[in-house]
Amino acid sequence: MQIGLGLDTSGSLDDVADRAAELAATGVRTLWVNQIFGWDALTLLAVIGRVVPGVGFGTAVVPVQARHPVATAAQALTVQAAIGGRLTLGIGLSHQVVVENVFGTAWDRPAQYMEEYLQVLMPLLAGEQVGFQGELVRATTFGPLEIQGVPAPRVLVAALGTRMLGIAGRQAAGTVTWMVGRSTLADHIVPTITAAAVNAGRGSPEIVVHLPVCVTSDVAAARERAASTFAVYGTLPSYRAMLDREQAAGPAEVSLVGDEDTVAAAIAELAEAGATAFGAVAFGTPAERERTHTLMAALASAR
Repeated sequence: MQIGLGLDTSGSLDDVADRAAELAATGVRTLWVNQIFGWDALTLLAVIGRVVPGVGFGTAVVPVQARHPVATAAQALTVQAAIGGRLTLGIGLSHQVVVENVFGTAWDRPAQYMEEYLQVLMPLLAGEQVGFQGELVRATTFGPLEIQGVPAPRVLVAALGTRMLGIAGRQAAGTVTWMVGRSTLADHIVPTITAAAVNAGRGSPEIVVHLPVCVTSDVAAARERAASTFAVYGTLPSYRAMLDREQAAGPAEVSLVGDEDTVAAAIAELAEAGATAFGAVAFGTPAERERTHTLMAALASAR
């Protein structure tokens, strides 16, 4: 299983680039950034990827409702060219509260929206012409994009529910998850997406699992901090459904917390459950974050 790290994108661009260089030097395979309300994730990767070699970069994830797939394809290929083919494009649906209250658009048949979105995005990434008239997404005969010699990035679709996992398995390279525990991974995520991918003739999908991680000697304090730091995810319907499947009261229960041996064993269990890659979102005190990064580097070098 490949080991990666979530990249803290707070501070200036120089701060983020310096942080990325430090983490890349540890030997982890991929640095992941999310798209919330700060730096634009793809633009950020184009900037820092030019000065930080030797590591893959991924988005986990870019919400699709804010960008037409033609724009996403052009931007993703630009980043791919800028950083020498090291991009993994993770995309996903945003949440109803964001789509309606921030983007000001309708939360209308989101799974169908993603399915149609990929009908436009994937051909354009592959350098092909596209003409698609869906109910929610349209692109009149267009393309190919005037971007030559750039390999398509791998596309992962954030998927938790059965229908979304089917879409990810049939149309993309795999999925990237958040707030999914080991039992839910083994009993729901892996079998559902794998069946869809195999039935579509795509082979085994990538399953990239992201979770909060704190390597610590004070487990109780770290769990309390996780409950506070990640509380919002226990209120969003898609994540709440996964926590309920796991019989977890909240995000603290699925966070990986403990000493090096405990956390390493938990990550090994995720691999046994079917995860093909892991992304640690380190939290805690500066010393705890450093311990977490050191452990991830050790696990990466052992693979």
